Amino acid sequence: MKDKKISIIIPVYKAEGFIVKNLIEMKEAIAKVFPNHEIIAVIDGSPDGSYKQASKVSGIKVVGYKKNMGKGHALQYGFKFVTGDYVTFIDCDMDIHPQQLKNFIPYMTTADMVIGSKRHPFSKINYPFIRKVLSRGFQLYTWLILGMNLRDTQTGLKLIKKEVLDIIMPMILVKRYAFDAELCFLAHKHGFRIVEAPISIEYQFNGSNVKGGTIFTMALSLLAIRYRYSILHYYQKEYQKARFNK
Repeated sequence: MKDKKISIIIPVYKAEGFIVKNLIEMKEAIAKVFPNHEIIAVIDGSPDGSYKQASKVSGIKVVGYKKNMGKGHALQYGFKFVTGDYVTFIDCDMDIHPQQLKNFIPYMTTADMVIGSKRHPFSKINYPFIRKVLSRGFQLYTWLILGMNLRDTQTGLKLIKKEVLDIIMPMILVKRYAFDAELCFLAHKHGFRIVEAPISIEYQFNGSNVKGGTIFTMALSLLAIRYRYSILHYYQKEYQKARFNK
């Protein structure tokens, strides 16, 4: 993979106070692993000075829009600017340090997508008990609704072949937190090989919280994904339209 180019997409929201420090640290860490890279910071309608602060960091492509649309929309928007052979998603809060991407490289010899998993037996996790409970509950719910044999879909560090995203991204409809589940579900249904890799998480107390409304919305989003696939056959029709109807 050393001769390949990697594109890093970073969704940013209300990060004015720490985005400069984190982007600089990300850039230095990624350069050690992937000399040929590009970093795309997507300002997801943040009402603070995130855009202005992010623009201070050299070597970073900063894009964005005025209205907050959610993490999923930010990643889809950032994908428009990707020119690399591989794409990775990294959360701007640095709960998961990007230097861990080097641990994903061996998995890519046989995988199309590598996702960091909190429940991998070799993972090192340090974050609040309530987050662990909610994460476990969402995992079980995902198994029930989507039928994916994955231990974790939501962790914010993934490494994916661009050609996989070329197929999947246009079909994704979820704009917020359940984006990751829809992405993994579509990759699974297309037969792409998904591998879970161990990660280390050090929770950053930067004010971000999982709220009751968010959990309810994510639960509804999973039902909607299943409905679109099994009842409406939306994804199948969109794929056929894009690939066969010339």
